[in-house]
Amino acid sequence: MLGEGAPQEAGSANQRTRRAVDAVIVLLCGRSFSGKSTVAEVLVPQLPATAVSLDAINAERGLDGGQGIPIKEWSRTNAVARDRTRRCIADGITVVVDDTSSLRFLRDGWRALAGEQGVPLVLVHIDTPVAVSLQWHRTNRNNPSRDDVDDAVMLAHLESFEPPGGDEEVIRFVPGASDLPDLIAALRLRGGTGDA
Repeated sequence: MLGEGAPQEAGSANQRTRRAVDAVIVLLCGRSFSGKSTVAEVLVPQLPATAVSLDAINAERGLDGGQGIPIKEWSRTNAVARDRTRRCIADGITVVVDDTSSLRFLRDGWRALAGEQGVPLVLVHIDTPVAVSLQWHRTNRNNPSRDDVDDAVMLAHLESFEPPGGDEEVIRFVPGASDLPDLIAALRLRGGTGDA
């Protein structure tokens, strides 16, 4: 019989599809200093998942996002993040994308990637009040726990931030008011990761 006993190629389309079925893209969205990286650190072992941090990729590339990065360089960083995400998805690994996802077209690009890969995308809006983000920004400047963001860059970011619209399916999480176990349970239900 044709194909009987024939070895399958490693990484064949069928194998990739079977592995990818288990993967999900969890896209974090929120202003700078909203707590996205802190949420990502909790989600990664709980889902389980791999984090793809655009700040970390910028640092690897020798770029300091806190001082402002030209759009051309942000585009390159996004391309690296998407490539890493594709590789994880191909191996059936859920990805938590740690980025501001501050503009609608960026979120739409991640949705397109999820569609191309045949996996769900779950958008999580870390909806920290602006006053709290600004307070965390000032606190970080006095007692650094992460790289600083220049005041002008921070204000420009806050002014240009586009929160998810009513037509975007989103899980809203408010640090201090929302419960992380509830967020993890919602992600498992929406994305099909782990035990519900």
